[in-house]
Amino acid sequence: MTQWPARLVLVGAGKMGGAMAQGWLDAGLPASSLTILEPNPSPEIASLAADRGVALNPRVATSPPEMLVLAVKPQSLDQVAPQISRFAGERTLLLSIIAGKTIGNLTARLPQARAVVRAMPNTPAAIGRGVTAAFANTDVNAGQQSWCERLLGAVGTFFWLDDEDAIDAVTAISGSGPAYVFALTEALAAAAEKLGLPAELSMSLARGTVEGAAELMRRESATSPATLRRNVTSPGGTTAAALAVLQAPEGLNDLMAMATAAARARAAEMAG
Repeated sequence: MTQWPARLVLVGAGKMGGAMAQGWLDAGLPASSLTILEPNPSPEIASLAADRGVALNPRVATSPPEMLVLAVKPQSLDQVAPQISRFAGERTLLLSIIAGKTIGNLTARLPQARAVVRAMPNTPAAIGRGVTAAFANTDVNAGQQSWCERLLGAVGTFFWLDDEDAIDAVTAISGSGPAYVFALTEALAAAAEKLGLPAELSMSLARGTVEGAAELMRRESATSPATLRRNVTSPGGTTAAALAVLQAPEGLNDLMAMATAAARARAAEMAG
């Protein structure tokens, strides 16, 4: 079995960084191997560190670890980089989940780094159901790739990419995608209210429908979403009437294409 990195420093323990740390520990990463650097730890992170015996913001300086994970906000990178440069050694694997920041952006700020992996997870990682895709530069060796597969696979499904530019598209689809599903739920609930249903019932119906459909799609993984859609669409029925609106020109397909194109463009703008 692939070994865990002997020492891993996580910089940034917000929602995503915290979810990954929890997932790694639950999957068997020794607490003694993990150090978390987070200037404003949430009560949940403070409790996790105390309960599991994880080093949180240690005062004693340490040498470069085998792996350095960056999970800070894109706008914080310039401020954070000088503070963590001592952790980016020539033999350290740098794993970044910072949206929009390319490998070139990262190595410009942390010039000692050689092996770099850029990844994009999403928030369902908090419940072990995330989706992550990553790109590795040519300095990343097989053992370091295995670390990434084990660490990122511990919080959901993991895929390697052949092209770094694809990260921006992944960001637009799976990285931002949970928000689209939540927005769909809100829209369905609002539509229910317009049809005269009480607000509380509207939201319960919308949430239950989205949750149930997602679980059905998960359990019927061998069946395409298109087939699942057809299975609940009787010709000339109520579902067919609604889908005729959603699938019309400038309907759901076009809106989703426009939305994800905007997200990808914004990810590209954040480089630098």
